[in-house]
Amino acid sequence: MQVLLGLGGSDDGFRALERTVARVAGAGDDLVVAVLDNPTTGVSPADVEARVEATLEDAGVEAAVRRLEGDAGPSLVELAETEGFDEIVMGGGEESPLGKIAVGRIAEYVVLNATVTVTLVR
Repeated sequence: MQVLLGLGGSDDGFRALERTVARVAGAGDDLVVAVLDNPTTGVSPADVEARVEATLEDAGVEAAVRRLEGDAGPSLVELAETEGFDEIVMGGGEESPLGKIAVGRIAEYVVLNATVTVTLVR
């Protein structure tokens, strides 16, 4: 299976990275990590990319790391569809004080517009 992980530097995004890398290591899936520009996280794309590389190396997993420019949601959906990915994985969803899931802008766009399976990790 071809898995596309979108990562913009949020805590739930890094949890998605760790879980996806562990799953890929066991299943033998092909993984591409797309580093997104998400200014709301306060983490630079260069810092995200460095953490991705370290996580991949620690797990012994080979994966392509690509930096996506422009609006993160549409860029991720377009990449997934034009390159034939089977699944998009990303962090998404914080629990509100009332116990409901609040999905961020990028995750919401991807869930509503992708034609492939989307998995949100929180």
